[in-house]
Amino acid sequence: MKCRVAVFCLLAVRMAVAQPGSTEVGGYIKSLTSRTSEAGGTPYYDHLLHARLNTKWFPAENLSGILELRGRWYYGSTVERIPDFAGQLGHDAGFGTLGVTLWDKGKSVAYGEIDRLYVNWSPGQWQGTVGRQRIAWGTNLVWNPIDLFNPLDILDFDYEERPAADAVRVQYYTGEVSKIELAVKPGSRTVKPITAAQWTTNRWNYDFHFLGGWRGRSWVAGTGWAGDIAGGGFRGEALVSEIPPELRLPGSSQVMLSAALSGDYTFPNSFYIHTEVLYNSEGVTTDAAFARPRSTALGLLSPARWSLYQEFSYDVSPLVRAGIFAIYNPTDHSTVVFPSATWSVVTNLDLTLLALFFTGDPLTEYGGQGTAAYLRLKWSF
Repeated sequence: MKCRVAVFCLLAVRMAVAQPGSTEVGGYIKSLTSRTSEAGGTPYYDHLLHARLNTKWFPAENLSGILELRGRWYYGSTVERIPDFAGQLGHDAGFGTLGVTLWDKGKSVAYGEIDRLYVNWSPGQWQGTVGRQRIAWGTNLVWNPIDLFNPLDILDFDYEERPAADAVRVQYYTGEVSKIELAVKPGSRTVKPITAAQWTTNRWNYDFHFLGGWRGRSWVAGTGWAGDIAGGGFRGEALVSEIPPELRLPGSSQVMLSAALSGDYTFPNSFYIHTEVLYNSEGVTTDAAFARPRSTALGLLSPARWSLYQEFSYDVSPLVRAGIFAIYNPTDHSTVVFPSATWSVVTNLDLTLLALFFTGDPLTEYGGQGTAAYLRLKWSF
């Protein structure tokens, strides 16, 4: 099976670049070196070489085919520390993982996969997309309760594209800033099926989203908005959903609420400030580490009842941007702090320094996870 997947990848790339003038090709190569230190442990080091190829083929008017491949080579202590490290790579988007382990030897593992593979047809006011695609619903920049398919994880900073979903999506544009869409993601043994519809409209210079559907066997309904107040961004989302019977706690509600509020502003001197708050009615106020498996099964973005996000960033020079953000759990007082600085060395070549600092008592949301520092070099083409 793995050999057939590898051959398919090569044939798909050849097909995508076979028609000069009707194909777009791009991507990047990244080198990420890290030093991780867990509480009370010995620091360990890892290296990741990550390459991505994005292709878009236009065989006919209003028709396009998208193929995006990613390859990752891991080397270091983490490969040795985690049993069956190679077996945990790859993303099951609904119909399994479209990837292959290229090698798995000692401290070194290489893995290649198809990350996007879909056909897009857009006749007139209609747009239909079938295949492995990214369906991004939501308005906030950090927490998206209404993104039913694959909400982003702000701490997964090295995967900008975010996971895809094997799905069928149909959109009908009722106006310049309004549309109705339906998305269906079939389920599997490990992935919940999702069927949902969303209506997007614009009133009073605000975009409004209204959605409803089914996630697994549970109904969901939500809303979101995006606009501005005095030149600053103002966004919000809320999702009400049924708790599956097997995940209900004794004496608890059968329905849960997840909501997030976001605001950001950029000053004339490039100084940027961004604040978000997340609320989960099924979130816990103690022992968040123990609650993580249940919160993941429920589709929560955090096991905590409340989460606070604060970010600041600034252009130190035309070629250097520095920033820092923190996520704070106000009930167990655990925190993760993420400083970063990016230098544009030359065109399409960036050098970034990043770090993650986790603090908190044992069993809190971020306690006991230590610190990690990263050096990343990225070349885009």
